[in-house]
Order: sequence, then structure tokens, then C-alpha cells
Amino acid sequence: MPIYVYKFTDTGETIEVHQAFTDDALTEYPHPSDGAVRAVKKVFQPVGVTFKGGGFYKTDSRGGSSSTTPSTTAATTSDTASPAAPTATPSTPAPTSTPSSTPSTPA
Repeated sequence: MPIYVYKFTDTGETIEVHQAFTDDALTEYPHPSDGAVRAVKKVFQPVGVTFKGGGFYKTDSRGGSSSTTPSTTAATTSDTASPAAPTATPSTPAPTSTPSSTPSTPA
């Protein structure tokens, strides 16, 4: 059952009330300190859900948007850099050589 926040109109104090979705909003409620029935007004608060990541906005599903182009460019750049690194690794001397001989080979 959800919790709704109500504010006493005369004192400004807030209370939390458990209500079903089908229940009507309250207009009066007994005050916790003296038990007198007083007028209340429902307080609307922001939703406590935060969406992070892609796929939550209507612009995320469209193809060819500007946000897709940089990620494609970054993927192409990383793909280009990745094959270069493995190619450079096999051209170095065999793993049996000592680390001191490896720096002298490129010079």
C-alpha cells in the first residue's frame, strides 16, 4: 500500500498516511497531538525513480542521431588501435630474451 503525504492547512504540519490506490484523497484527518479533526491537503512530491543509461528517452531509439555518431567513431578508433597493438607485440624479440635487450632493439 502506498504512503501519501498530507499537510494540515491550519498548522502546516505534514503527516504520512497509508492508502490504497483506489481510495479517495483525504480532506480531513485527526491531528496526532490532540485528536481534533482538521482540514488536510495532499502534498505532491517528485517521483523517487531515476533512469540512468541509454534507452529511456524517445530520442535514443532513433537511428542516425548525433549521440550515435560519436560512439560509432570511438568504436572505429578503438578497433583501429586494437589490431595495431597485437601487430606490434609479435614483432618484438622472442619472450625468452631479457628485458634489458628489448629496449636496445628499437634504438
